Amino acid sequence: MPTEHDVRELIDQLSGRLDQLAVVCQRLREENRVLRASQEAWTTERATLLAKNEQARTRVEAMIARLKQMEGHS
Repeated sequence: MPTEHDVRELIDQLSGRLDQLAVVCQRLREENRVLRASQEAWTTERATLLAKNEQARTRVEAMIARLKQMEGHS
């Protein structure tokens, strides 16, 4: 049967492990927050680039159409 000293030692060990776990949880929360912010920034940048790509595609298509039209008039 464990003595009171043994029980106290086990409780202290458990308390130490819980403290370590709390530190790890806090670090992971912060890392998660940073990653979510980064993901949001990448998502925003992606949307911007997709819009610019669409604008460029539209302009190129318009230029091609004008060139074909000019070719037809020659």
